[in-house]
This record gives sequence, structure tokens and C-alpha cells, in this order.
Amino acid sequence: MAAPKKYPDELRQRAVRLYRESDPKPVIRRMAEQLGVHHEALRNWIRQAEADAGERTDRPTSEMAEENRRLRREVAELRRANEILKAASAYFAAELDPTRRRS
Repeated sequence: MAAPKKYPDELRQRAVRLYRESDPKPVIRRMAEQLGVHHEALRNWIRQAEADAGERTDRPTSEMAEENRRLRREVAELRRANEILKAASAYFAAELDPTRRRS
């Protein structure tokens, strides 16, 4: 389970919108201080908004990152199921083997 978000989504959206609508672009550190958030958090929000808008190609969009998380969970679940099926298959194969000695 993911950790709870430190900052509400409304604050994130407002901070990104303020930055993008500012001209000239403010210094992120100063703007973060004014908003009461950590400057690296604001920098990451801005980068993610740019990726979501197709302005950056160096990081995945939010949709792509969410799909990756979902697929990783699904793969882990399928691997667990596969291990259970392998163990069950080995057990039943041993039980059905006619050459095996019974005690």
C-alpha cells in the first residue's frame, strides 16, 4: 500500500498552474517557500505536469506510471499463482506415479 500523500492534490494543481502561468518563470525554491512546500516536491510536480502535457520525454506520464504499477501487481500475483500450481502439479504427479513405492 502506498504512503499517504503529504500535500493535497488541490495544492499540487494550484502550485503547478501558478508556476506555468507566471511570466517570467519564478525561482522554484522561492515559490515553494511561499506555498509552504518543499522545493523538490514542487520541482517534481512541475516536471510531471510537463510530462503529462507531452512537453517532456524523459519521464513517463502519470497514466503510464499507473499502468506500470498495475501491471507489476498483476505479474506478482500471477507469479504467486504459478508457484502454487507448480507445487500442486509436483504433488499430484508424485501421487499418481505408478512406479513409486508405497509404504
